[in-house]
Amino acid sequence: MPYGNLIHLDGLSTYNIGIGFLAELIKIMASGHLENIALVVIVTSAVLSILSKFMNIKNEFLRDLLNVSPFWLVCRILGAIFIVMTLFNVGPEFIKSDVTGGTMIGLLPSLLAIFLVSGFLLPLVVDFGLMDLFGTMISRFMYKLFKVPGRSAIDAVSSWLGDGTLGIMITNTQYKQGFYTAKEAAIISVCFSLVSLPFSTVIADQLGFMPLFVPFYATVCIASLACALIMPRIYPLKGFTNETYNNVEHLKEEIVPKGVNTFKFGLDKAIKRAETAPTVKNILINGCKTVIDMYLGLLPLVMAWGTLALIVAEFTPFFNVISIPVVFVLNLLQIPDAQAAAPAVLVGFTDMFLPSIMVSGSDISQVTQFIIGVLSITQLVYLTETGAVILKSDIPLKLKDLFIIFLTRTIIALPIITIIAKLIFK
Repeated sequence: MPYGNLIHLDGLSTYNIGIGFLAELIKIMASGHLENIALVVIVTSAVLSILSKFMNIKNEFLRDLLNVSPFWLVCRILGAIFIVMTLFNVGPEFIKSDVTGGTMIGLLPSLLAIFLVSGFLLPLVVDFGLMDLFGTMISRFMYKLFKVPGRSAIDAVSSWLGDGTLGIMITNTQYKQGFYTAKEAAIISVCFSLVSLPFSTVIADQLGFMPLFVPFYATVCIASLACALIMPRIYPLKGFTNETYNNVEHLKEEIVPKGVNTFKFGLDKAIKRAETAPTVKNILINGCKTVIDMYLGLLPLVMAWGTLALIVAEFTPFFNVISIPVVFVLNLLQIPDAQAAAPAVLVGFTDMFLPSIMVSGSDISQVTQFIIGVLSITQLVYLTETGAVILKSDIPLKLKDLFIIFLTRTIIALPIITIIAKLIFK
């Protein structure tokens, strides 16, 4: 919907889905307060998680949320330490710097808003028939092409117009309900949880490509489509099982019978689904639990892992060292300024914005800037955001899998993007 045209408010995207629009509205209206809320949430998570080791928590939901393993406890404590240091400007510069802790502080308001809205409104997307209708209409070609049910297109649209983390949350919910197998959930989360259109415009604007945004984003779409076609058929996604979450009943999409109108068949399924939808009371109760879980369980991890990843990227030669083989590949593809661009190819695993920052400036070729900008959006897996959400979800993807998937997407997309870029700038 063109909410930005209907409501004139600075920072509001021109086009968005309802959930994304409400999240943006909350972010704008609560501007200046969300960072402090994030501070309270992350510190509270760490304190309560420590106290849970010395208390007998009877509530099962709170016990599972707070009484975590030593590894997750350390992550929550680190998240609390990092946000306190950054907001209060104390401690080492490499932690509180604008390019490390400061960058993460800038991301947290968006996550706070999207988690709050989606926690309560996701049932409207997944439990009232929309996915059943849409999935039925496109199920035939979706599985043949991408090895996933048709309903996964809703995940992609939610990511494209709303936020990548929103698409992952929808996928995780559908996986736990039995609509997706482990393999399907893994494919959808790393092939269809696309970077949103508003975030893509930020990257394009940063590199000065807004006048070329149509070919810029068209290149993103072409490269992403190639990845979605190839990756489900190769390692590691090919190796995931077709088992459901905790062996719940697999709710497969029904094949439309011959001679039956596809829309009518899908509409009937959607109506049946809506008839079994949760009550308003259950939506509110489950929504509260979802928001609390994401706030206390996920935000500290995003702060901890994101800051650590950015510290490695900005204050160590790690990415410069491991990108040495990439220089050879870029030279092979005849990409200008290969030495300067090589670290930007790999640093995207930590954060989506770092690659474009690294190649911005007049001393880097426009072709190279275009390639890196498009590639950073196409790579899709970022530890500061989508990667952390996937790892915290029930989708069976590990850190090793995400890194391999990141590299695979890069290998598939880079030649395609390079060819298109050279055609545009010839």
